[in-house]
Amino acid sequence: MIYICIPSYNEAPTIGLLLWKVRQVFAGFPREYQLLVLDDGSSDATSEVLERYTRVLPLTVTRHGERVGYAGSVEELLRQAVARTDRPKRDAALLMHADFVHGPHFIPDLVRRIESGADIVIAEGKLEGEPSRTRRLLRRLAPVLLRGVVSVPGVSDVVSGFAIFRLVTLRNAFRSGPAPLLSTQGWAANAELYSRACRHARRVETIAAIERRDLRQRPSRAGAWDVAMTVWQSRGRLRHLGLPEPGTEPSVGETNRQAEATPS
Repeated sequence: MIYICIPSYNEAPTIGLLLWKVRQVFAGFPREYQLLVLDDGSSDATSEVLERYTRVLPLTVTRHGERVGYAGSVEELLRQAVARTDRPKRDAALLMHADFVHGPHFIPDLVRRIESGADIVIAEGKLEGEPSRTRRLLRRLAPVLLRGVVSVPGVSDVVSGFAIFRLVTLRNAFRSGPAPLLSTQGWAANAELYSRACRHARRVETIAAIERRDLRQRPSRAGAWDVAMTVWQSRGRLRHLGLPEPGTEPSVGETNRQAEATPS
């Protein structure tokens, strides 16, 4: 089972079409899948749009009366996927955004990497269609701002929000970490998630993907400077949490032994 986890906040113009595009992907790529969407206190018509799609798709919607933010929404969705599975070593959770930045056509490549033995696969994004030079520059530099406090072996784009996880990897991360697991927000929360989960992964891989900012139907919610400051200020929090420094992650042999010793 592939659990497609989509956090959503005021995405009425795109969420329905995205769900339908995901359905079309799985029509041509037959795998069991479920859609898990969290409506994080939307004030637009997101709730009404999602209600229509629950009647025709394998879709479960969770709604928050008040907004809790990106990190809390992502963690809740991933915990839902872990709670639902009875095959954590086989099933996977795929995280993507609701605003069409992440193309559903990349899903088969991500799933195939899991089926071939990877435990985490991160889609490293190349930005297209972003008119703001400042935002294009920020997207390239954001991973650099976290250098020295977050390191995921073989991954350069640690702020990508498009990835797939074998559920046993997430289950072990939730069991061994604090509750809540994520303490940062936005792009930094993605980096924190990957850093915590990779401790329990035997293989971490990447694929190249395109992030299409020209398909998004709303303006960015935060200014580029605010986003940069949030990422930079997260460095202190991540360092305080004791996430692995570069070169200190468990060896492949160590993570293999940990995984083999963990019951399913």
